[in-house]
Amino acid sequence: MGGLSREREISMRTGKAILKALTEKGYHALPIDVGQDIAEILIKEKIEVAFIALHGRFGEDGTVQGMLELMRIPYTGSGVLASALALHKIMAKKFFFCEHIPTPTYEVFHRDDIEKRLPQSISLPLPVVVKPAREGSTIGISIVKKKEELIPALKEAGQYDEEILIEEFMKGSEITVGILGDIPLPVIEIVPKSGFYDYHSKYTKGETEYIIPARVPREKYLYAQEVSLRSFQALGCSGCARVDLMTDEEGNPFVIDVNTMPGMTETSLLPKAAHYAGISFEEVVERILLGAALKM
Repeated sequence: MGGLSREREISMRTGKAILKALTEKGYHALPIDVGQDIAEILIKEKIEVAFIALHGRFGEDGTVQGMLELMRIPYTGSGVLASALALHKIMAKKFFFCEHIPTPTYEVFHRDDIEKRLPQSISLPLPVVVKPAREGSTIGISIVKKKEELIPALKEAGQYDEEILIEEFMKGSEITVGILGDIPLPVIEIVPKSGFYDYHSKYTKGETEYIIPARVPREKYLYAQEVSLRSFQALGCSGCARVDLMTDEEGNPFVIDVNTMPGMTETSLLPKAAHYAGISFEEVVERILLGAALKM
């Protein structure tokens, strides 16, 4: 847990909750705050199985997974390729389009082109969502409604990644579907008080209302679960994930991204959905642990 990404703080909270659950289930679990000496610690502590509770780069992007493969240590969650694809929003969208999974249309912008290309060179009509290609927790994300907001939004996203995703803005509601094993959990509707589900709304108690089950027609509810599972499978994910979606004005769901290490904090969504389905937090954690394997 912890690690080197910008989501370190959330990872620590996730890791502590998982550690408590594993301990209560009777497992001998050791917390490891991941740094550049991680390989030496794993050898020293004779780790048998790695439960990955890292968010963002250097943990959720396939790098730690690759190291564990080389060390022959089984680990939880998705493998190297699936982890890398899911965290890279642009590559994931290419897979969604190939698999005919509904996802908002998009364009790619490069950080080096911010000063060279005019905003008029972007063909998507406003409003659009601008985000770095490889960050989570809404870090570096902006909703652009006016032309003059575009360059500041590109610069903001460019602080975090050289590749920037510009995405069609969906005017419906935000929903999310947890995947546990190959089973889609109940759909949750996300209603932030601020109107934008940003970092503050995600991780501050009381700032967002979570409605389970989501207020969408049954047909579209089931379709949201279906396309979420298809997204999970298209990227080659395993273990668990959380698929974030937006609906259009008619309520049709569109996949935004797949999170291969969902948060496990007091405000996290996958545990909420599992609880609604009758699965305790401790059982969720144990199921993820028992699915640990080498992905070679």
